[in-house]
Parts: sequence; C-alpha cells; structure tokens
Amino acid sequence: MLQDYPEVITVEELLDILLIGRNSAYRLLRSGEIKSIKIGHTYRIPILSVKEFILSKARMDLSKYM
Repeated sequence: MLQDYPEVITVEELLDILLIGRNSAYRLLRSGEIKSIKIGHTYRIPILSVKEFILSKARMDLSKYM
C-alpha cells in the first residue's frame, strides 16, 4: 500500500493512509509523533516517517499482551 505513494507526501495523502481526520493529522505533525518538514505553511512528510509511526504504534500494542 505505501509503495504506491511518493517518498515525500502531503497532509492529504497522510489522511488517506492513516484514515484519520485533518485535526488529528496536524496534531501528530505538530507534536513530532510523525516527523515532517514545514515549508512555509505546508507540511511535507517523508513516507519513512509514516512507516516508523505505524511500526511504533504496532510495537506499543503488542507490548500490552506480553
């Protein structure tokens, strides 16, 4: 699925990938949970940062059961 996206994505693409709302996406970006680059008023998100975020959440969920 993520291989269909470019190496650097927009907030709109992040919404599509994570199936979250705009406010949640900006909250994740501003908090640094998903690393991004802000150019002017526009965020650019390396797809690698999205992968790392997903994997970190998966690890947290798995640790609940160990």
